[in-house]
Amino acid sequence: MANFEEDWNQLDLSRLQDRGSKKWVAMMLPEHVKMLREYSEEIKKEPCPNLNEFDYEAIHDQIALAMQRNVEIIIKRWKEGEFIYNRGTIQWIDLRKRTIELEDPFRSFELYIDEIVDVTILE
Repeated sequence: MANFEEDWNQLDLSRLQDRGSKKWVAMMLPEHVKMLREYSEEIKKEPCPNLNEFDYEAIHDQIALAMQRNVEIIIKRWKEGEFIYNRGTIQWIDLRKRTIELEDPFRSFELYIDEIVDVTILE
């Protein structure tokens, strides 16, 4: 019995490495692996924020003020489960296409008005 206790005390548990989920993937069907990957991507997504009329009014006011002063703004957008931040100055707004043309020092691009969830003026 003493020999077993000596061997147990000398055992270095830090050298043991668990392979995590790697050891189970070999026993799974490809369809299961695909479904697990899709699920892990799905749980990473942010829910769409629910904006009310006061939020839309505040966004409108910030955009109007930024256009009037011709200052840089940060636009926070929600698209397909993630938040995207764009920084630049507003060049024009097309209400027919519901887009805003934003210009940063490197390029100009169009943003959809329906994706905007927040606007911050930088001064």
